[in-house]
Amino acid sequence: MGKAKSIMIQGTGSGVGKSIIVAGLCRIFKDIGIKVAPFKAQNMALNSFVTKNGFEMGRAQVFQALASGLEPDVRMNPILLKPSADNLSQIIVMGKPKANSNAYNYYKMFNENLKIVRDAYDSLANDFDLIIIEGAGSPAEINLQSRDLVNMMMAEYAEASVIIVGDIDRGGVFAWMKGTFDLIQHKYKPLIKGFIINKFRGDIELLKPGIKSFEDMVKKPVLGVIPYFRDIIVDEEDSVFLSKNSFSKGSNQIVIGVIYLPHISNFTDFTPLSLEPDISLFYAQSPEELLNCDCVIIPGSKSTISDAIYLKKKGWFDIIRYLYKKGLTIVGVCGGYQMLGEKIFDPYGIESDIKSMDGLRLLPLITWIEKEKILTRIKFYTKKSEIFPKKIMGKGYEIHMGKTIANGDILPLLDDDQIMRLIVSTDLKVIGTYIHGLFDEDELRCAFINWLRKKKGLELKEKGISFFSFKEEQFIKLAKIIKDNLDIKRIYEWIS
Repeated sequence: MGKAKSIMIQGTGSGVGKSIIVAGLCRIFKDIGIKVAPFKAQNMALNSFVTKNGFEMGRAQVFQALASGLEPDVRMNPILLKPSADNLSQIIVMGKPKANSNAYNYYKMFNENLKIVRDAYDSLANDFDLIIIEGAGSPAEINLQSRDLVNMMMAEYAEASVIIVGDIDRGGVFAWMKGTFDLIQHKYKPLIKGFIINKFRGDIELLKPGIKSFEDMVKKPVLGVIPYFRDIIVDEEDSVFLSKNSFSKGSNQIVIGVIYLPHISNFTDFTPLSLEPDISLFYAQSPEELLNCDCVIIPGSKSTISDAIYLKKKGWFDIIRYLYKKGLTIVGVCGGYQMLGEKIFDPYGIESDIKSMDGLRLLPLITWIEKEKILTRIKFYTKKSEIFPKKIMGKGYEIHMGKTIANGDILPLLDDDQIMRLIVSTDLKVIGTYIHGLFDEDELRCAFINWLRKKKGLELKEKGISFFSFKEEQFIKLAKIIKDNLDIKRIYEWIS
């Protein structure tokens, strides 16, 4: 075991706010000078990131690392499961793809995986004073408890003080917390130090009698009630949180529609665009929603051919081609980039049983899904072009299993781009890229939006928001709202 003390945030279920509370606590303890790091033994998410060393990890732990003032480290998320079908996931172990597996076969690897996550934790704990651990789902899934390496087993191994979070916005929070407490194995109950009620709106005085009754029942304190907030933008790891609402289009707005794919991945790529004042960005669930757009984005996908078949079957292909003929800008990112081409081949059945299919044919490209996954961080310079009027330095990362070649004329948008990481069609209407995090770059994002403004006859702008400054502001606000509503003093006593 390492020297670090540990706190563990578990939840009554998925989506109750564990990741966000961990991030907030990381920033709080960082701010008082404690060397703190996040950890989640096993994560299931399609939003991922590439570390400086070329390892893949979940974006929630990346967000928590940044809150801690750290460079993301794959030890913070040793196992990542990326669902590709209803009962199939790609298993990423210590940042590298290991296998595609169903749940039954994955659990057969339990002893091996348990050692992996413990070794990763020990290594991290040797380098830090405090580890804030995140659980997954619920520790009360009684059918899984014997092989649940991410919740109470992890808490016991790390000797962690466990706090359980419940989401009151969903209703029934006291029943949910009490049921969770009751179903946790008796030997682990002493590890539970308290509860947090999250996403509360209303009069706290009306909640206090319920809190007292609950504390009398379980003999554990409620350590705080976190208000529901809308003014803090955080990285979400699950696509169920994406906004799917309609929008009102103003005459001075650029409207961007991102297609909501069944296996959408890395949707955080588009957060910086959505923050610009004159951008209205939404996630489209039906083809007709795209008709009022100025730009359409096909995002990344964990199952490109499967999602392309879905788009074709549901009429999205027809709408996209219609909008292309009208002169709209069509953008494809990663899997969406592959769909823009003429043909996609999957000869080894990496993503599906379907060996090939036709793409949108908006770019003269052919893609092969290959066995080896490309995981890399890159720095680049844009070429001077109509879209980028001057050279711009940028950075990003690639996560894909495809190789794409040109089958006709295209225009590279980057200097020395031999593998076509960022290209545009010769008519300048279709952009394709393998680069994730492209729009995080302020100057590049501003140039792209100016291209859209120019096409719409709007006034160009010299600069937009600073995305780095924006993220820092969110960490500050997140830490404040948690610090103001949680018994941090008591938590601090556990680690002193």
